Amino acid sequence: MIDIKLSPETLNLESCNVFVADPAAGAIVNFIGTVRNETKKQKVLRLEFEAYEKMALSEMKKIANQALEKFDIKKIALHHRTGVLDISEIPVIISVSSAHRKAAFLACEFIIDTLKQSVPIWKKEFLENGEYWVSATP
Repeated sequence: MIDIKLSPETLNLESCNVFVADPAAGAIVNFIGTVRNETKKQKVLRLEFEAYEKMALSEMKKIANQALEKFDIKKIALHHRTGVLDISEIPVIISVSSAHRKAAFLACEFIIDTLKQSVPIWKKEFLENGEYWVSATP
């Protein structure tokens, strides 16, 4: 019911959708985070993601299980990338299946918001005027 991945490899939306597909699901909702070319009116050159892997995977699994308990959903794929990513690359994919769309939308929002608050994955922005860790803690 849950597929968790933390990897330096390119993420694959199709594999997430294949995993969450379910005959009882009338909806599959995806959240795809992409690297944008600007932040706070500054040009972004690239991003770098680092993680405390063992703890990050454990927290990601915990979040997915919370979503399964909280929302009427079938399956979840939660994949996050590490390493250096260029503009338009994908650092995170969340795919959720449910019988009805509302539960899947709510679950995706819950998962990404909770992930950003509690999972030890850190983002470094490389901008035209320097390099900055977005936050010192998750």
